[in-house]
Amino acid sequence: MKRRLVVAVCAAVLTGGVGIGVSYGEGGERGNVHNATGSEQAKQFAEASGKDTRAAKRMKPTAEKCKKGMAGEFRCDGIDMLSRVTRAQLGLSFVNDIWGWTDPRTSDDYALIGGTEGTVFVDITKPRKPDIVGTLPSNSLKGGGFWRDIKVFENHAFIVSEHDDHDMQVFDLTQLRSVEGAPVRFGETALYDIADDGDAGNTHNLNINEDTGFAYLIGTSACSGGLHMVDVNDPTDPTFAGCFNDHGYIHDTQCVIYEGPDSEHRGREICFNANAEFVGPTIEDIENTLSIVDVTDKENPKPLARMFYGNDGYSHQGWLDSSQSYYLHGDELDEVLTGNKTRTRVWDVRDLDNPDVQGVFDNKTESIDHNLYTEDGKSYHSNYTSGLRIYDNTRLGQGKLSERGFFDLYPENDNATFEGGTWSNYPYYEGEKFVAVSSIDRGLFVLQPQAKLRK
Repeated sequence: MKRRLVVAVCAAVLTGGVGIGVSYGEGGERGNVHNATGSEQAKQFAEASGKDTRAAKRMKPTAEKCKKGMAGEFRCDGIDMLSRVTRAQLGLSFVNDIWGWTDPRTSDDYALIGGTEGTVFVDITKPRKPDIVGTLPSNSLKGGGFWRDIKVFENHAFIVSEHDDHDMQVFDLTQLRSVEGAPVRFGETALYDIADDGDAGNTHNLNINEDTGFAYLIGTSACSGGLHMVDVNDPTDPTFAGCFNDHGYIHDTQCVIYEGPDSEHRGREICFNANAEFVGPTIEDIENTLSIVDVTDKENPKPLARMFYGNDGYSHQGWLDSSQSYYLHGDELDEVLTGNKTRTRVWDVRDLDNPDVQGVFDNKTESIDHNLYTEDGKSYHSNYTSGLRIYDNTRLGQGKLSERGFFDLYPENDNATFEGGTWSNYPYYEGEKFVAVSSIDRGLFVLQPQAKLRK
């Protein structure tokens, strides 16, 4: 195990034992499931759940242009608010993940918003006039209520949750076309049983490689929290394809057909994993790494690399740039445990067998970073209390990032806490110039970068 700084341990104590929690298999074997019950993170999430802040109560769901650093009550730089749907309007007590879908027949745009009670479908084709189309209730409400994740493949949404016995819901999104009038309460189109081996059926997250039609469930109750691989080429009949647990618990992943500069692995299916493996009972016993795995052969996946990095807290999530040469990586607890500002690491992954940290970018804020995605030479970062941040990615070869603009969804503060703010964002609407952003305590925001940010 790598050595940790004493300041990290002290910081954990001073902040009330900030941690993610751990659940082991029999005999303390490698691998675990993400379980925040009793942790400071879960405590703060619970305090945010179902309770609007004063600013949220005063906020009117109308468009606001960013002028002189403000859009209504929200601090901003170069990003306008087109609309907002409050958490109460969504019918959720706690908002988490977000993904998007563009109907290939009608070109209508939808935001898919996750929360404790289930998934909400919002038509944002007219981004200043969002329309709630319907809801898909959670398949279970037992335990793990703060985590849900959604991805889309072949016009179907695939939805997982840390609720016990939830399994993976599949929903045919084309059903949204026919809805008129009041929102519809839907049922799932299909259900994939994660727990067929007796496990609890909970999953922290998933990624889908749309080029191959395979879903990668991570942090599941199966596969020791590693890569649980599912063939979803027939979306209504998902089938188990393989398991990779050599690296233990994986918190998030991006799996691609590799077309980057490392010719040895070009054309292979590769997963880039934010790997946070507990090897003991406390927060200082996490092995935080970037893990890279060849999953071309689902029955015989091959690990390529597992690299540690300094000043770590909890390896959380990351995304490749368009050239697949660099991986932007967020650590969810380094701001708390080491005291650095909001940090993004730039990994050089041009050699998949030997990746290394090319550079580190510390923003001026103190908030904890959460989910990030890359598109068109920029990256879109949801950083809890400091909001959506857009970075320029054109100097990744030098290990450098720079902030282009922001919209702060949580104006109370930028503290390194989980008390509120943005969970995630979706910047991939076809032919559009807006970004859908989820807020734990305030709901859905539809934001539009101004022209200077779109260059």
